[in-house]
Amino acid sequence: MIRSVEPFILHIPVTGSRIADSTHSISHWGVVGVAITDDAGRIGYGFTGTHAHLPSDRIIADSIATLYAPLITAGGELAALSEAHPTAMYRRLFRFPPLQWIGRAGISQLALSAVDTALWDLYAKTRGVPLWRLLGGTGDRTITAYNTDIGWLSFTEDQLVNNALRAIDDGFRAIKLKVGSPDLVDDINRCRAVRRAVGDSVLIATDANGRWDLPTAQRFARAVEDLDVLWIEEPLWHDDVEAHAELARTTGLPIALGEQIYTAEGLSQFISRRAVHFVQPDTTRIGGISGFLQASAHAQAVGLPVAGHAGEMSQVHVHLAEALPHHTILEYIPWIAHAFTDPATVQEGVFRLPSGPGVGTTPTAEAMTAYRVG
Repeated sequence: MIRSVEPFILHIPVTGSRIADSTHSISHWGVVGVAITDDAGRIGYGFTGTHAHLPSDRIIADSIATLYAPLITAGGELAALSEAHPTAMYRRLFRFPPLQWIGRAGISQLALSAVDTALWDLYAKTRGVPLWRLLGGTGDRTITAYNTDIGWLSFTEDQLVNNALRAIDDGFRAIKLKVGSPDLVDDINRCRAVRRAVGDSVLIATDANGRWDLPTAQRFARAVEDLDVLWIEEPLWHDDVEAHAELARTTGLPIALGEQIYTAEGLSQFISRRAVHFVQPDTTRIGGISGFLQASAHAQAVGLPVAGHAGEMSQVHVHLAEALPHHTILEYIPWIAHAFTDPATVQEGVFRLPSGPGVGTTPTAEAMTAYRVG
C-alpha cells in the first residue's frame, strides 16, 4: 500500500550562468517533484520541469499534495501495488471528474506527470528491474544522442561554432542549434557557419521554440535547403495545427514538435493533419510515462519516428527509447544530471543503457539539501 505522497521543489543551476533560446532566458531549472513511499519503505520519484518560478511551482506542488495524493492513498484502493499498474492509475487520475473541471492540461497535467512517473519508478523498483526491461526492451538498441546544450542563442556565433566542434571531438554526431533571433539572417548565418565547421556527416537539428509566424518559417526553410537540416522544431505557435500543416505542405523541411503539447490527443491532431514528422512527447508535460506511451503509440501507428523531448528528463527517456523500436534519437542536455543518482550518460555519441531498478528519477541527498526551496 501507499504510505505517503510528498511533493518537493528544487531549483537547480543550469549549465553556465545563464542560457537563452528565442523566448526564454534562465539561470535555474525548476524540478517540482514527488516522493511516493509504499509500506515496505520503497520510494518512487517523479517530477515535472519548470522555469524555476517559485509561485507557479508552489501551485503544482500544492496540486500534488491536495488533489492527487488523496486519490492515491484513499480507501485502500492500492491494497497491493502489483494490482494497480501505473497506466491504469493514470487513467483513473486523469479522468477524475473534479480535475476535468479545472483543466485537462496545464497545472493539473504537470502535477499528474510527476505523480505518474513516480508510480512507474516505484512499480519498476518493486520488481527490481529498470523501466526499459519492464516495458519489454532487449538492451541491444543504439540510441543516438543529439547535443542541445552547445547551441543556445546566448552564445555568439564563434562560441556556437567552437561548442559544436568540441561536441564532435567528444564523440557526438548530432547537435541542435537554437534559432529565432530578432533577425532571421543571423539564424541562417549561424546555421551555415556550423555546417561549414562540422562537415556533412553530422546531423544538425534546429529549434525556434515557437517564435515565428508562417512566412518567417517558410523563409527559413527555403534558406537552409542546402544545409541538410534534420528538422525545424517548434517553428510556430505551439497550438496552431493548421499553420504547421501548411508549413509541412509548402516546404521540404521536416517538422518536430510535442514538448508543449499536454495530452496524447493533442499530439494526435498534429499527426492526423500531417503537421509533424518527428513526434516529441515529454514525460514532464504529457502525463508522465503513461501519457508518453500513449502518444508514442499514435506515432508508431502511422509510421512516424519518436524523438522524445528529453530536456532535463534524458535519464527517463533513455528507458523509453530503448523499449520503443521507432525511437532512435534522443536529446541530451546535462543541466541537472549531477542532481540524480542515475543520470543519463553518453559515450561516443550514444546513450549508455541504465541498469539499476526504476526510471532514473531518484535525486541525490546532496541535491535535496542544496537546491530545495520553499
